[in-house]
Amino acid sequence: MSITIPETQRAALIVEYGKDLAIRDDQPVVQPIELQPGECLVKLDVSGVCHTDLTTKLGKWSYQPPLPRIPGHEGVGTVVAIGEGTTNSDVKIGDRVGLKWIAATCLRCEMCRKGEESMCPNQKTHGYRVDGTLQEYCVSWVDHVTPIPDSISSEDACSILCAGLTVWKALKQANSIAGNWVVVPGAGGGLGHLAVQYASYMGLRVVAIDTGEEKKQLCSKLGAEKFIDFKETQDLVQDVKNATDGLGPHAAIVTTASGKAYEQAVWYLRQRGTLVAVGMPPTDLFNIPIVIIVAKALNIIGTAIGDRQDAIEAMDIAARGKVKCHYDVSKLDSVNSIFAAMHAGKLVGRILVKY
Repeated sequence: MSITIPETQRAALIVEYGKDLAIRDDQPVVQPIELQPGECLVKLDVSGVCHTDLTTKLGKWSYQPPLPRIPGHEGVGTVVAIGEGTTNSDVKIGDRVGLKWIAATCLRCEMCRKGEESMCPNQKTHGYRVDGTLQEYCVSWVDHVTPIPDSISSEDACSILCAGLTVWKALKQANSIAGNWVVVPGAGGGLGHLAVQYASYMGLRVVAIDTGEEKKQLCSKLGAEKFIDFKETQDLVQDVKNATDGLGPHAAIVTTASGKAYEQAVWYLRQRGTLVAVGMPPTDLFNIPIVIIVAKALNIIGTAIGDRQDAIEAMDIAARGKVKCHYDVSKLDSVNSIFAAMHAGKLVGRILVKY
């Protein structure tokens, strides 16, 4: 297969923390001869825009990567080159694959051996430690790209690679069975609206927390039995308990980046309930009396993202039509307005950048 790879491309770059991204037409494309063994070059069709990218742009993480940096960690495209010397690869040129937050791990450390790849201390991450998917051509690693089934479009698959994968893994850790109640704070957002669907797929009963009529309608359409508007309620904790047989839910999947949402969850969860921490407010603290956690025998679990198997499972469920991302499609030139709307909490579902 003969594929022509250009020398330059369009890309969005963080050049100064807290400032708008720079859109450049002359960003160099890594050429096939420059790829290391195990690396591949993917011509992207579409990229997602995630709240993690916003946090990176704002420079809110404890580690700030050297700039410039191309953000983005949800991408679907076609493999156009593979590094010379690559062995035992299941990926070949022409395959449609997905790129995720985790670009590569060592596969040899204790965490990798235990299947906890997201905890690998040697991991490379798209859009953070290596350049990400807000560009037309992106380098990734053959052992970590996700195969995309033929039955799902690139657009529908894109956000499953981060938002879908993350909430699917979170729900698997929620210690819940079919018929249990689960609360999803941030249910109308990019992660939350997928959590509602995966939870419904698992047979869980969903209480959605968010604000606004548009998000209420979306959550109800996607399977939430009840919706609580956090801006209208006078007592959110009591309203959640009232909505869940008066006892509180069995689990809460907190997808919103709000410290207050975490504190409320501890108070409304029933005894032996599970709080799964997903959303990451960069500076908020978890201010809860320890006696409440002990007295209610609560489980508090943090989960950053799923592993390669979780990604295949989450993608399979979406490819079979059980979960569908709600998204709008935009262009790379609009990336700064997308971040502005995200920062203001105005986005419903997800925004994709189409190349």
